[in-house]
Amino acid sequence: MNKIFLWELKRIFTDTGTIIFMLVVPLLYPLLYSWMYNNEVVHEVPVVVVDESRSSLSRELIRRVDASPNARIVAYEDNMESARRKIARQEAHGIIHIPSELSRDVSRGIQTTVGLYVDMSSMLYYKALLSTLSNVTLNMGVHMRLSRENHPTVHEEEISATPLACEEVPLFNSSAGYGSFLIPAVLILVLQQTLLLGIGLSAGTVRERNVTRSLVPPEELRYSCKQVLAGKALCYFVLYAVLSSYVTVAIPHIFHFIQMASLMQLVLILLPFILSCIFFGLVISCVVRYRENVLLLVVFTSVPMVFLSGVIWPASALSLPWKALSYLLPSTFGINAYVKVNSMGASIGDVLFEIRGLWIQTAFYFLLSLIIYRVERIRLITQQETRWAIRQWLLEIRLVIGFLLPFRFRK
Repeated sequence: MNKIFLWELKRIFTDTGTIIFMLVVPLLYPLLYSWMYNNEVVHEVPVVVVDESRSSLSRELIRRVDASPNARIVAYEDNMESARRKIARQEAHGIIHIPSELSRDVSRGIQTTVGLYVDMSSMLYYKALLSTLSNVTLNMGVHMRLSRENHPTVHEEEISATPLACEEVPLFNSSAGYGSFLIPAVLILVLQQTLLLGIGLSAGTVRERNVTRSLVPPEELRYSCKQVLAGKALCYFVLYAVLSSYVTVAIPHIFHFIQMASLMQLVLILLPFILSCIFFGLVISCVVRYRENVLLLVVFTSVPMVFLSGVIWPASALSLPWKALSYLLPSTFGINAYVKVNSMGASIGDVLFEIRGLWIQTAFYFLLSLIIYRVERIRLITQQETRWAIRQWLLEIRLVIGFLLPFRFRK
């Protein structure tokens, strides 16, 4: 097993592609993603105003929007076409269209509409501008309604304005930030995908350098399949035990993300997660004939894996086939367990389902990889025995021919 461990370690550190995907990417990608979303929410989103009303009411609405922390009025245009050109030039990310009948309809008690057009290249712009304009119009509507009613006391006026007080408390993500919502899932997915890429590249290298194109190189035939798998798994586990500590502990600490999990909780989650990813990667490596194959396979499936985890898209909305497919992926259980413990303050008892799922995956993929390696081993041994038998047969033919030729020439 020690020899297998050293051979696998040598393959990793002598292959530029494997070094990039198993060392450089896990170190840099979490930094890049965390730095991109470190601001959590967007502020001062540039907005263009098309004010066709030009009334005191429309000016009050614009003033309140501009005074909010999430929007900033950068230009006034006479028509929508000019405003769209500013959006196209990325000078603004939203348009507020105030109709000409705004003041007239409000004075008559008729409901009117203020249009909001947002650049949907980022959902953050949409969220910031929609919440700002909604809050401004709702507050102005309350004040206009109160101005028409007769309230003898301030207390009655307050009750009429807000008959039912509603307090908004964002649980587990106090800033309602995009980074605290997305980054924990991305961190776990980066660990899985880079591990799959590294194992697949290593397997592709073995096949390309092997005359028999086998997953098992000839020098490993003297060891049993269990020893081979144990040596490979130990090599990847030692490497990713360090990288997972960096990704799940150091990165949230550096960028001040929510970090509620204890060290023991992280160990209980990451231990089966890394092992399940390793054996899952060894199973996938059986279909990797060339190094490039694993790049196409893993990169293509990264985004679907995030959605199947149930963090971005709710798991309850997944159909039964997709839900069953998600249970085959270590990222599904790993992401949910890490988010619940680290971001929501759950205990180990609350994530026992996920931890058991990871251990079941570890056992299942270990047995599957053991079967695959045994089949490859038998195939390789059979090929070698066939070649040896053919060589012996050819050698015997040469000897017979060499023995008979002198008698032919004597005659």
